[in-house]
Amino acid sequence: MNEEDVPLVRRIAKETVYEVLETELYDELFSLLEAFESGIVNFKQHFANKKGVSAEPIAVKEETFTCLKFELMKSAKIGEYEVAYKERNFPEHWNSAYNVLKQSNATISSRYHSQGYQYAYWLYGEGRIYRQKLNQKQS
Repeated sequence: MNEEDVPLVRRIAKETVYEVLETELYDELFSLLEAFESGIVNFKQHFANKKGVSAEPIAVKEETFTCLKFELMKSAKIGEYEVAYKERNFPEHWNSAYNVLKQSNATISSRYHSQGYQYAYWLYGEGRIYRQKLNQKQS
């Protein structure tokens, strides 16, 4: 190898490192960041409770959920609603939304939403996130 080859070797090594980081560590990095975010929210709520401050739960932005791909459904009991399937969404988007709903214990009878939200969200079954417009019938 001569001196002219050094920049080429450096570029190839750099591209390889970026590729490995992007493909092998991307999901793990997002999971780690989501865990940090969740821990910080829990700490804030715990700290507020210890200090006697009534803190409302801190809600994430609705974009956490609206970036998912939802499919329209309809039932006689709850009317129109939508379902996002895990396998049809990007893992980083899915995991973020799922973790928020899981930690909030969001169910059909205790849906997750906040001021300014267009939809209420909940979990039911494996690999599915549900939502329904807030002005529609909710059970």
